[in-house]
Amino acid sequence: MAIFRLSPAFKDYLWGGTRLRDDFGKECDFEKIAESWELSCHKDGQSVVADGEDKGLTLTQYIEKHGKGVLGSDCERFENFPILIKLIDAKDNLSVQVHPDNEYAQRVEGEYGKTEMWYIVDCDEGAELLYGFKSEISKDEFASRIADNTLLEVTQSVPVHKGDVFFIKAGTLHAIGKGILIAEIQQNSNTTYRIYDYGRVGKDGKPRELHVEKAKDVTKLAPAEPYPEQETKHLEGYTSKLLSKCEYFTTSVLDIENKATLTADDKSFNSLLFLEGEGDVEGIPFKKGESVFITASHGEYTINGKCKAILTTV
Repeated sequence: MAIFRLSPAFKDYLWGGTRLRDDFGKECDFEKIAESWELSCHKDGQSVVADGEDKGLTLTQYIEKHGKGVLGSDCERFENFPILIKLIDAKDNLSVQVHPDNEYAQRVEGEYGKTEMWYIVDCDEGAELLYGFKSEISKDEFASRIADNTLLEVTQSVPVHKGDVFFIKAGTLHAIGKGILIAEIQQNSNTTYRIYDYGRVGKDGKPRELHVEKAKDVTKLAPAEPYPEQETKHLEGYTSKLLSKCEYFTTSVLDIENKATLTADDKSFNSLLFLEGEGDVEGIPFKKGESVFITASHGEYTINGKCKAILTTV
């Protein structure tokens, strides 16, 4: 079994900034780096093995070469690789949007739906995001407010702080606000229905496409469901706090003082996204912003160095 770093795929959406290059050392020719897809087997952007004899293979090619057993038994129920992990730099507001659930997405778009989790890596003072509605509204009111550009009057804005967590079930209206840097763990999907976009235009000079009719089909017209705060576990050399747990992924944040010993069992691979610090994982060096993949059944492994990491399993 293996441990290796992954090189990400990049996206240069118009709302992106330069922090992923300036603060996290991402190497990319884009003027703006809106997103780095740190763990991805999606057709729209693949992460690539950066170490060892399989260096240069996409993660999809690596799995095809070594077999789906490297993902673990809990991934067997998924036809495709189940998750996608990103860093997102929102220098400007993202569009107001919604993602469909599995049933709708597979029927209409031919891919998974999208339930996701946001961890606020950093943010400007006073930064906010949009998260559901202030109160329940009707389908007729939703449609009329989209038509007359008053939708933001009934959506819920939430102030954010470093370390905050938001769990966003498919169907929840949302938008990342400007000045926020996020680690996003989501289902392996790139289906987004854009509802409101502040009148912006794309690179072609035309207004960006909206997906209003589909959004009407899938949006839950109610306040977002709060996600309960989880306790922090104090373990030898580090602390671990559960961020989210659902049928698609389990995610924790690790604050490591100098060393942490973890286990990749036969149920799932381990994904580590390092948000602070530097060190090594069993001799594989890492620095802030890098992603390390540990195959299922690898067994015990040790992270050395003072750092903060997002740990994700299926």
